[in-house]
Amino acid sequence: WLEATQADMVCLQEIKIDSLQFPYSLFENLGYECIVFPAEKAGYSGTAILTKITPKELIKGCDIEEYDKEGRVVQAVFNGFTLMSVYLPSGSSSEDRQDFKIQFLKDFYTFIEAKKDENLIICGDFNICHQAIDIHNPKSNAKSPGFLPEERNWFTEFLELGLLDTFRHLNTEPHHYTWWNVRTGARSKNLGWRIDYQLISKNLETKLQRAIILSEAYHSDHAPSMIELEN
Repeated sequence: WLEATQADMVCLQEIKIDSLQFPYSLFENLGYECIVFPAEKAGYSGTAILTKITPKELIKGCDIEEYDKEGRVVQAVFNGFTLMSVYLPSGSSSEDRQDFKIQFLKDFYTFIEAKKDENLIICGDFNICHQAIDIHNPKSNAKSPGFLPEERNWFTEFLELGLLDTFRHLNTEPHHYTWWNVRTGARSKNLGWRIDYQLISKNLETKLQRAIILSEAYHSDHAPSMIELEN
């Protein structure tokens, strides 16, 4: 699939393996450099970036230990922009993890606010549906983690830092999702959630050529998303 896609850069979330297990040669044979930021806990979380263009700088983490030990944020700095792969907490497993998620949202807002003068490309699993159009049944999920009012309000405020939701910017049609519950066979019925985003600084808006969800690509319970930016 990567051979066919020919993406210059790929952001991965929830890799669930450590640096020793990561299949570097598999991707290096396709021309990618691998930037891997695993979680300390085995089989859990973690992010990575694959890139065919060598970055000027690599930054693993956001300088907050409790998030960094889960491998939540990794950055690659290039000439003219910073690419970021992020994996936000789900919050669905317990009240404690939902509290952890809300604190992460506050801290991540502050983290990005300090970088808002940079040209950012933030790709990842946010575990939040921003609007009713982003979820198959907004009424029944009104009290579900991932669609709670405080999470959705946070997302609105987050975009107001000067970020653009690339897919929604170019596509205003409903029924486009990036995640489906595999236990209920939801994907075959397209009963999904759009919780994966590729956000860019508004300074890059004129360079945005395309933003699509590749819903036919079956690699996991998520579909990959792709954006094209003018070089």
